[in-house]
Amino acid sequence: MKYYEYDLNGVRARLAHFDVNRGEAHAILTCPGNRQDAARTLAALDEAAEKIAGLLDMQPVFMRYLLSDATNQAHLLKQQPICARSIIQQSPLDGSKAALLVIYNRQSDFTDCGLGMWMDSRGRIWAGDNDSIIPADSRTMTIDYLDTLAARLEKSGASLEGHCIRTWFFVRDVDNNYAGVVSGRNEVFDRSGLTADSHFISSTGIAGQAPDPTRIVAFNAFADTRIDASQIKFLYGKTHLNPTYEYGVAFERGTAVDYADRRHVYISGTASIDNKGNIVAEGDIVAQTTRMLENIEVLLSEASCGWSDVAHMIVYLRDIADYSTVAGIIVSRFPDIPTVIVLAPVCRPGWLIETECMAVKQVSNPSYESF
Repeated sequence: MKYYEYDLNGVRARLAHFDVNRGEAHAILTCPGNRQDAARTLAALDEAAEKIAGLLDMQPVFMRYLLSDATNQAHLLKQQPICARSIIQQSPLDGSKAALLVIYNRQSDFTDCGLGMWMDSRGRIWAGDNDSIIPADSRTMTIDYLDTLAARLEKSGASLEGHCIRTWFFVRDVDNNYAGVVSGRNEVFDRSGLTADSHFISSTGIAGQAPDPTRIVAFNAFADTRIDASQIKFLYGKTHLNPTYEYGVAFERGTAVDYADRRHVYISGTASIDNKGNIVAEGDIVAQTTRMLENIEVLLSEASCGWSDVAHMIVYLRDIADYSTVAGIIVSRFPDIPTVIVLAPVCRPGWLIETECMAVKQVSNPSYESF
């Protein structure tokens, strides 16, 4: 992985570039210390994202806007997205009104499938925000989101069980509404063949607010309709983490997917947990951060990856007062990895911090298609 940093008219752009075959890139864009209003900030982020696309000769395939006030800022974004798009209130803690995650591929064949989903000619589907789901309780919305994705996969001859690689659930008032997400997901998974005896899907379930205050849950996902089971490896980290079903939830700790030319590694939201399901170092943000990073490193190593393969990280904090402490640790250990730290309480109140990441590693698997 090659890492770069640019200043694009006040936008700090941190970029990870995987330069193999068609290549791909991941960027985190922020405006630290920017005193401009939200409209100018969002316009600057979009302009920077477009400049990077031109620089790389790539196109965005997924964009996630992390806003400080989604209800009052979302309408300032372009009404017609150019790819799958996610808009979530998770305030960047570096002083930016907004941050932007962009994933770029070298392709120009993405099609808007409706319901927030975009699919390319190779059968990959990014599910962005789906505003057609009727606002309801967290359990009902979770079921509706997953059923909608499953129906779209079935149209392509695929399934939730066999082809969905990654999901995200953003939950308003996560302390009170996450249980409904867990219940709804368990129901859909049970009838979809996703069980403790088979496998689950890598996921993040975290505090986050959709622009519409009536939407308790927002949802994103990634699926690849052309992969088969031989390309997928689930990551467990059994020395450090326990199976999630032991405490009643249903997701994988991580997933590695092999193509002819690269391995994609999706690490779920990971906190300070041990292999018995206990919180490690309750109340100690430094110790929890250390254990969390150790857990992620163990998961990456199962996929024969390390920190030098990581393309981006999102760090979620419960307490804004912990920002300077955590930022110091992250910057000292990972000065090059595109990273954003946001305000987003974790699904279990005792966890002070959680991090998700994605890694990309060059491999050679001639029997598979290239990404």
